[in-house]
Amino acid sequence: WQEAAAPVPPALKLDRLVPVDLPRSTLRFGVQPDSVSIGQDAVVRYVVVASSSSGAVNAMYEGIRCEGGQVKVYARHHPDTGWTAAKGDWQSIHDNSAHRHSLAIARNGACIGRGTNTSAARVLRDLAAPVDERFQNERR
Repeated sequence: WQEAAAPVPPALKLDRLVPVDLPRSTLRFGVQPDSVSIGQDAVVRYVVVASSSSGAVNAMYEGIRCEGGQVKVYARHHPDTGWTAAKGDWQSIHDNSAHRHSLAIARNGACIGRGTNTSAARVLRDLAAPVDERFQNERR
């Protein structure tokens, strides 16, 4: 497997985020719809926004490798400076409390089993679907 170069993250937009279902979290997470892409390397890349009840907002540009069960942070957004490249390698998406949101994105839209979903539009549709509908989509 060869990783492709990650595209530059898009401008951060906080409106119309697709919510990520993450029970028992004090933060709310959402995926920026126009940021979702699937590369030739089968990596699903997206911008995820985390917001707290106090109004603090953090954003990360991440990639999920479904086949390897891994996640990578490509960049972090800072309100004053914009996107800053992150220095990190692929990490397991499982048993990693810092990436609970990434696991939810993988399970609810980015991945189908151990494979990558078929298109960015389907990733977004599956993320936005109710749990019952997601279950039906996995069985097809």
